[in-house]
Amino acid sequence: MPVDDVPAKVPGPSRAAPALAAFAAVRLLGLAVLALWGAAAGSSPHTLLSARWDSLWYARIAAGGYGYEVVLPNGAVHSNLAFFPLLPWLERLVAAPSGLSYGSAGLVVSAVAGLAAAWGIFAVADLRYGRRAGVLAVALWAALPVGIVQSMAYSESLFTALAAWALYAVLRGRWIAAGLLAAGAGLTRPVGAAVVLAVWVAAALAWRRGERSWRTAAGVVLAPLGAAAYVLWVGHRTGGGLLGYLDVQAGWGNGFDGGLAFARFIGARLASPAFPAGVALIAGVALVLWLYRLCVRDRQPVALLVYCGIVVALALCASGYFGSKPRLLLPAFPLLLPVAVALARWRTGRAAGAVGALALASAVYGAFWLNGSGPP
Repeated sequence: MPVDDVPAKVPGPSRAAPALAAFAAVRLLGLAVLALWGAAAGSSPHTLLSARWDSLWYARIAAGGYGYEVVLPNGAVHSNLAFFPLLPWLERLVAAPSGLSYGSAGLVVSAVAGLAAAWGIFAVADLRYGRRAGVLAVALWAALPVGIVQSMAYSESLFTALAAWALYAVLRGRWIAAGLLAAGAGLTRPVGAAVVLAVWVAAALAWRRGERSWRTAAGVVLAPLGAAAYVLWVGHRTGGGLLGYLDVQAGWGNGFDGGLAFARFIGARLASPAFPAGVALIAGVALVLWLYRLCVRDRQPVALLVYCGIVVALALCASGYFGSKPRLLLPAFPLLLPVAVALARWRTGRAAGAVGALALASAVYGAFWLNGSGPP
């Protein structure tokens, strides 16, 4: 339920300070455990965070632009056109005056974006449920099992920051800001479409209620410009037209099949010695769906439900890179709001202890994960 103790304007640093401190503490714990694990395993935390997997693709775009591709033995083509441009643009912007490598610049961008995302998540939760729930929502987001990705040269933190602030702008009726932030999200990840649709649905409902202004219309027009510009550019560059970007993603084995491939992936594990992993995957999917049901039952604002629903659907129903699904769910922060509200009813010490235990488990798992398979 909404509370009375909500800010009349954007929550400033003093109001958001506990949330930002909680986020920083959880992330520093994760980095400390990663450093200790690396010292024992002989691995480089800096390399794991900035120069593996997608981080390399982003850094290569920052260094030389688009056009690089890898042809696999089976004929599949991995093109860097699959990666949206805002993160490599920012990496280049940071690297130029600082002399940092593009991978290191990506870590700087992610660190700043992580704080911005934490602030945005706090702003949304604070507006709806109050300060205490807002702090806990941020702490829970930082302590997710794959929260270490928030400290990598990846685009999840940047995207979540833009999405959270776009949703906050929608909730406050600041349509131009919402449109601009949605456009930025659309330049960051394909799932930027979730932010665009959240803005559109909320604007349509506002229009239906009689809240009509040129600002609302401007927000609606601005929201898709980022994603549309990049997708159309890729289509022009590849000669594939409107479907050019989908062809690029198909080269990576990505697509949307309603979850059939993921269901087969789980089924294969249930029928193999990896049976416990299959059970764990089913439990994870059930947990995500249950949390979304709580969001609906709690009557979260429609913008949050639309955004979160699309993020969840795209993550669970994509046909490729099954190991990426927990990472792809990172931006779905509204799922954490019912948990944060429940924890806010606990005594401070008990809530802090629960979040601290989650943070420690996340730190250990993150170090294990990055020194193992890691994010694809």
